[in-house]
Amino acid sequence: MILTAAQAERRLLILTTTRWLPVGLTFGLTLLLPLERGITLVQLGVLLSVQGFVVLGLELPTGGLADSIGRRPLLVASGVLAVLSTVLFVVADMFWMFAIAMVLQGVFRALDSGPLEAWYVDTAQASDPHVPIDRALSRAATVLGGAIAVGALLGGALVAWHPIAAVSALVPPFVMAAVLSAGHTLLTALLVRESGATDTGKPNGDASDSRRAAARIEVILHAARGTVGRAVRGAPAAVVEGVRVVGGSRVLRALVLVEVFWSIAMIAFETLTPIRLAELVGGEDAAGALFGPMSAVAWAVFAAGSAVAGFASRWIGVAWTAIVARVLNGAFVVLMGVAAGLPGLVAGYWLAYATHGAAGPMHSTLLHRQAVAANRATVLSVNSMVAGGAYSLGLLALTPLAEATTPATAMIAAGTFSILGALLYLPALRAERHTSY
Repeated sequence: MILTAAQAERRLLILTTTRWLPVGLTFGLTLLLPLERGITLVQLGVLLSVQGFVVLGLELPTGGLADSIGRRPLLVASGVLAVLSTVLFVVADMFWMFAIAMVLQGVFRALDSGPLEAWYVDTAQASDPHVPIDRALSRAATVLGGAIAVGALLGGALVAWHPIAAVSALVPPFVMAAVLSAGHTLLTALLVRESGATDTGKPNGDASDSRRAAARIEVILHAARGTVGRAVRGAPAAVVEGVRVVGGSRVLRALVLVEVFWSIAMIAFETLTPIRLAELVGGEDAAGALFGPMSAVAWAVFAAGSAVAGFASRWIGVAWTAIVARVLNGAFVVLMGVAAGLPGLVAGYWLAYATHGAAGPMHSTLLHRQAVAANRATVLSVNSMVAGGAYSLGLLALTPLAEATTPATAMIAAGTFSILGALLYLPALRAERHTSY
């Protein structure tokens, strides 16, 4: 079945919702559960960096696989690993167990990074080469924020309810997340279709349903038998091409380096916020119950920020929208650090997420403008690789700083540094002025 651009977008939005709803359920709790089970703040930083380094090591190979064997196999495999890592996280009570869970999460995120978005762009542009992908990506980011907001609200409610007295109040959201991740994996297998894989073109009108089904099964089996060989032959070439494209484009080099500054800001509003919250309210369980609704609002304003960015880009351009979002995001992270008490932390947190949501689809659109179908997933993987590496190294610096001083001090340092990343959008701004998109 050949999908229209509108059909591809609908599937993108559905799968974005099911992909990120489980993330919302455990948002922040991934930090609080290890702390509750005796992991120190510095150890937590190491655990999170382990996940990041795994992503760093696998981003390019998995991006190459996505470009050479297709997006669907990697998306399904990532869903299976998401379930396994979540289950292991629930039962972990020692550092090494959490470390294994983080390694699995790293592999899952490396496989998941880029293929769905790349599948949408390629499918939509195959139907309509002039489809405005920035609007669809803005809508996807809006849906993403809404899904995490709903998940965070449900997760916080589960923590406050504490339905199973025999286990920690932080555990039930992880159990529900594992179930939802399994459902997402099945839905992905059904909805993602690629030419040359499960789609073989228009079926013969005289063929029976059973013959068409048998033909499809044969195609799938043939693809499965050839997967390893094609991965070995195709992935290195796709990786080399992706690195060549990034290295040969001043615009792409600058865009991927934005992630260094952006990732440092993310450490502040993703990792340090629940830790600071636990300080203010007196414990991990109390912080978990409050962080659910607090995060729900944050991801709702993230969704709003994504929607606003889609409209703003029509007036001032994609690059200028990205620049403004990057500057404001860093400034609001600084606000989180300098503001005293819970109200200031919450206000800064929400504003940081609004601008985080605005920045995402604009950055993605700028990347897609510089990529082509043959290397799109690999280019996205290079971008994610830089982000993951910067996040991991930043954790090793900021979590010890937070423990030696205060989380607020680390937030101020992170926000100030991240503002400088706006300068790296200037090559994309110049390219936008000289090119009609």
